[in-house]
Amino acid sequence: MEAEELRLLLSREGLALLERTEATLEARGERRDDLVQEVARLRGEGHDRRLVAAVLTQARLRRRARAKFGEFARAMLFTEAGLEQATRLRVAAHHAGRMRSAGIVSVADLGCGIGADSLAFATLGLEVTAVERDEVTAAVATYNLADWHASVVHGDALETPVDAEALWFDPARRDDRRRLSDPADWSPALDAVFARAAERPAGVKLAPGIDRALLPADAEHQWVTDGLETVEAVVWTGALARPGVARSALVLGDGAAAELTGDASHPEPGELQEWLYEPAGAVIRAELIGALAEGLGAAAVSPGIAYLSGPSEVRTPLAQAFRVRETMPLDERRIGQRLRELGIGELEIKKRGADIDPHALRKRLKLAGDERATLFATRVGGRHRAILADRA
Repeated sequence: MEAEELRLLLSREGLALLERTEATLEARGERRDDLVQEVARLRGEGHDRRLVAAVLTQARLRRRARAKFGEFARAMLFTEAGLEQATRLRVAAHHAGRMRSAGIVSVADLGCGIGADSLAFATLGLEVTAVERDEVTAAVATYNLADWHASVVHGDALETPVDAEALWFDPARRDDRRRLSDPADWSPALDAVFARAAERPAGVKLAPGIDRALLPADAEHQWVTDGLETVEAVVWTGALARPGVARSALVLGDGAAAELTGDASHPEPGELQEWLYEPAGAVIRAELIGALAEGLGAAAVSPGIAYLSGPSEVRTPLAQAFRVRETMPLDERRIGQRLRELGIGELEIKKRGADIDPHALRKRLKLAGDERATLFATRVGGRHRAILADRA
């Protein structure tokens, strides 16, 4: 979004037009032809073309943002990049709760983006200073935080003086064109972030696939799964790091949370039994599969494979459970024949340790029938096998 577009959008006319347009598109379902008609209608009313573009972009972004922010999205503004990197509201609430539980009363959100984490901090009563280098994004954050006890500063995350007990970082890992793979190119650079995080209690949000070798040893490393998606790794330092906890896996769900802590451990391999477990991504990323297996009374189906198997069902948010029907060779013809015999027309395909494309395989199988099942393409006892199972 350009600064002039935002200026037009933040005018009384612009905000009123946004609310009216959003309601119109909501009623129509926002089909492509409706968007074209809406452009024509708004231009026909004499509105500036830049304002029309900004309003329609915001209406679309607000619709997308509901997956992260729920009804809060209706009162927020977004940029494309800001929405993509913004923390989900439920996850941001966890960050804020961690701050409050540690007795933190003030936090500086350094590189706040559109203000998602700052919003969560402020809703729990923390005093928030949000710093953002990009002028347009800082203005968007100011709008989003206007009703809360938070101030937004347009400035550099590392150079802006802040007086807060704790720091929060979410380094930008992409520019206007692409994702940045080198942490030295992030904004701020990762080494500089960790240097600041060593000075006072801090949380540093990173992608869940971060190279563990880059993480400071004297901190807590926490991976987070929200629903079925693993969304982040967070490095907690100082008073925000829990004593005796080097790594943890947190799984957030509707109204509940489950956590596993411990040292890196890998399960012993064993026989495939009646129940198959797929650990949550946070457990896998945190290398706590061994601890999970111990709690489930399960073993790995094959060395180096994250699927676990045990004799009985144990319900836990830390893993998805499947009852095994049967196993067969990982042979497409044999699999297709068996699925037709069983009348399976809806098939979920998962893979680990097998070089297949689930989407392409499902298409080639030409499924038909009223039954449903899950197919695991993996290794069992070191050999490639297909496991047919049902979700618990």
